[in-house]
Amino acid sequence: MRSLVLTAAILGAAAISTGAQAGSCVKAGGEATMLTEDLAQFMANAALNNQIKANGWTASGQVTMKCEAATIGTHCVAHQKACK
Repeated sequence: MRSLVLTAAILGAAAISTGAQAGSCVKAGGEATMLTEDLAQFMANAALNNQIKANGWTASGQVTMKCEAATIGTHCVAHQKACK
């Protein structure tokens, strides 16, 4: 769980430093690796929502989710546009 929070923080920093899309919007992200794909998707989405909330952003548009097999379980990454 600690690595999940750290990953969300790293993605948040990357979004802030690289992602000015339209106006003051960023491509926010969260990721997770879990034993099942359903759980990995749930946790990646939770990490994404935590990042958006922590930065005071408003989510915009649909969440994109990409999952792939990991050494143990499934790794998922969720992205969504978020604006100030």
